Amino acid sequence: MSDVGQSHEALVEAFRDSMRHVAATVYAVTTIDNGQRYGILATAVSSLSFEPPSLLVCVNRTASLHDPLERAERFCVNILGLGNRDVANHFMRPDADRFAVGDWLEVEGTPILSTAQSSLVCRTVHRHEFGTHTIFIGELLAAKHRQDATPLTYFDRNYIDISEASRRSGQKA
Repeated sequence: MSDVGQSHEALVEAFRDSMRHVAATVYAVTTIDNGQRYGILATAVSSLSFEPPSLLVCVNRTASLHDPLERAERFCVNILGLGNRDVANHFMRPDADRFAVGDWLEVEGTPILSTAQSSLVCRTVHRHEFGTHTIFIGELLAAKHRQDATPLTYFDRNYIDISEASRRSGQKA
């Protein structure tokens, strides 16, 4: 750690570089506000507790989903699988109707992707602002999971197939 005392800009760049090399599952976080569907791709999602079952989702305050999520009572965390890469690529297009690709249903007042590896519908129970983001804590209302799916994983600005790496090493995660 010889870089103690580095400039703020250097610290932020070192943090970005470090986080790019952490493999992360890709999530489509969705909600409905005033009858309109909203969604973004996210990797800053984590389980929080089993009692009660809950998640936290970190959303940049400049993201298109942020303000609708602030107002919404419910949201869904769709855990994307390898077969959902088309949905992920479409969600990355800034001016696209993000729900034009994929088979989207409405469950508990939120958009869920029927082909997602898993979909976790939550009721927003807490919001906390920190830095550039808001941390949304959701308590689970409904969940579905497909046993046959492999998560879509993001690493160093690319999607990777962790199932191939697992097969090559002979290990199961």
